Amino acid sequence: MPAKSKAQQMAAGAALSAKRGERKTSSLKGASRQMVDSMSEKELHDLAATKQKGKPSHVSKD
Repeated sequence: MPAKSKAQQMAAGAALSAKRGERKTSSLKGASRQMVDSMSEKELHDLAATKQKGKPSHVSKD
């Protein structure tokens, strides 16, 4: 599942680094903190590996 925005891709990257132990979970905020608990390492990798070219900065929640 590819990321829908640059923000989602970056949050997944931060969550992935925390999941791997390269970063403290307490340093995460918002969506990335929730992603650590709710997603597997493979799912996070798939989101984080998405190319940012052509993606919007943010996508509305609608």
